[in-house]
Amino acid sequence: MPSMSLQSVTAVIILSVDDGSVSRSFAIPYVSRIFAKYYNAPHNAPTGTSGAPSSPYADVKSQKSFEKGLLDKTAKQTGDIILYDNKLVLYKMESDVMMYVVGGAEENEILLYNVILALRDSLHLLFKQSVDKRTVVENYDLVSLAIDEIIDDGIILETDPTIIVQRVSKAPTQDVNLSRIDLSEQGVNNLAQLGRAKLTDWLRQGL
Repeated sequence: MPSMSLQSVTAVIILSVDDGSVSRSFAIPYVSRIFAKYYNAPHNAPTGTSGAPSSPYADVKSQKSFEKGLLDKTAKQTGDIILYDNKLVLYKMESDVMMYVVGGAEENEILLYNVILALRDSLHLLFKQSVDKRTVVENYDLVSLAIDEIIDDGIILETDPTIIVQRVSKAPTQDVNLSRIDLSEQGVNNLAQLGRAKLTDWLRQGL
């Protein structure tokens, strides 16, 4: 029976390559993980004695083994898509960084390609400079937030880099002055009445 899950992405991985010459050298570079997030299918039946869902990359050892083999494979490629370990992998190189989006072998490569482009372009917009290991490490929180805006539990949510950057970089226009908030009983009642009025308006509009 075919899977009805909306999950499309198995993993998002960012690796650094210290020699900076992955696409132009057949030497195997030193691999360093900068970011890695693996997603489990939400409705997998437990198969192990521990009751945890089965996953080909259930622990750090298997993940790093997969990542090393992936980099070894893509180091000798000139394209941006490969089939590796029965997984469809889209990848992009930026300076000394390799970015990967991994999906099942049956996934739509165009959909996954849009995800890797969204990731790359979002980071360029966020950093306004080249994407390299130092920049990614120093802005790890923004990278993580951007990826979470693109993908949630393996489900693709957004691929427009402009929207992603707006959500990630949006900050309060000014600090909240707590002393100006009326926390008296009357103030709380006023807020409750305002909330009920807003809810009534939304219901009338059919939202």
